Amino acid sequence: MSKGKIVLAYSGGLDTSVILKWLLEEGYEVVAFLADVGQKEDFEAAKAKALKIGASKVYIQDLKKEFVTDYIFEAVKANALYEGRYLLGTSLARPSIAKAQIEVAIKEGAEFVGHGATGKGNDQVRFELTYYALKPDIKVISPWKTPEFLNRFRGRTDMLNYAEQYGIPVSATLKKPYSEDENLLHISHEAGILEDATVPCPEDVYSWTVSPEKAPDTAEILDITFKSGVPVKVESKTSGITHTDPLELFNYLNDVGGKHGVGRLDMVENRFVGLKSRGVYETPAGTILYCAHRDLEGMTMDREVTRLRDELALKFSELCYYGFWFAPEMDIVRSAINQSQKGIDGTVTVKLFKGSAYALCRTSPVSLYNPQLSSMDEAGGYDQKDAVGFIRLNALRLRSYGLVHGKK
Repeated sequence: MSKGKIVLAYSGGLDTSVILKWLLEEGYEVVAFLADVGQKEDFEAAKAKALKIGASKVYIQDLKKEFVTDYIFEAVKANALYEGRYLLGTSLARPSIAKAQIEVAIKEGAEFVGHGATGKGNDQVRFELTYYALKPDIKVISPWKTPEFLNRFRGRTDMLNYAEQYGIPVSATLKKPYSEDENLLHISHEAGILEDATVPCPEDVYSWTVSPEKAPDTAEILDITFKSGVPVKVESKTSGITHTDPLELFNYLNDVGGKHGVGRLDMVENRFVGLKSRGVYETPAGTILYCAHRDLEGMTMDREVTRLRDELALKFSELCYYGFWFAPEMDIVRSAINQSQKGIDGTVTVKLFKGSAYALCRTSPVSLYNPQLSSMDEAGGYDQKDAVGFIRLNALRLRSYGLVHGKK
């Protein structure tokens, strides 16, 4: 007798293939769910594999455009960086995938959802918090936190033996000595040989970006146009290529950024569960858009709004990294950030060269920058003698403190 239907987040790899078979053994009907968020994957081969193992049905959903417009561009508007460095590639993809998975579970009338994330990482939290936020009565099966599964599979050798026993196809190529996660925003590399944080990441680990030393000797000059903080057009002044479709625009920036070695990051970060981990990331398009968007805000955003939005950006990044994309507090943060982006309109010229992306100039129809007002070569704007009182007022507390404590 079946224990019920489960929609499993399935990748076609060893872990989720073994999990699929194990769930069938445990008495569940398994519907496999594959989300296309831009990873280089043979989805039809993965579908055939899932059906061969015993899945009753397989869903393949193309989430790429939604991932760009509803998640990545939201992070661009926020200037989101986790711990001041990480552009949240995996963090942004997980709620997108989990949301679509829940939609399939509802369509299928499934009582359960499942995933293959381990009990040490962030992804288990991101998946499950999204599940519960969007369908509070859903039941989650997480094998890597299930005693029966852990007792049976103590390591990769046990899983390989199990796959051989049940005729589960396993890639004939040797597994890379580290793990990778790929989507439109980035490819990450971690674990395995990269766990020694004292050793530089080998050059052959990088797959999206060329080494800056081997990047072209001729720079690429891009005009990136924003409307309300969202990138709406990219034009290469070097090649003449233009894109306005969000997905095409983003793919192009990944390609041209990778060609020039832009977007590499090697860091040790703090996972939500309390562990530290080393991650090596390649995020070309995200790096370019962060540079351009931040620069445009300098011309178009009020000073105090910028300060407040920067505080919200820290919260946005933390909530996203921790898995609270669909939490009520995230709704408030995103709403405030969207309010701050009204008037963030204009075009930034960005130079890509030997691993760097930096702004050369910018223009906006709603610029708050007044060169006549701030010029050192022109009088006007305000009476400079007013600065005397301004400084005296700001010095009041400093003078009082100095009189008492006698700064030496």
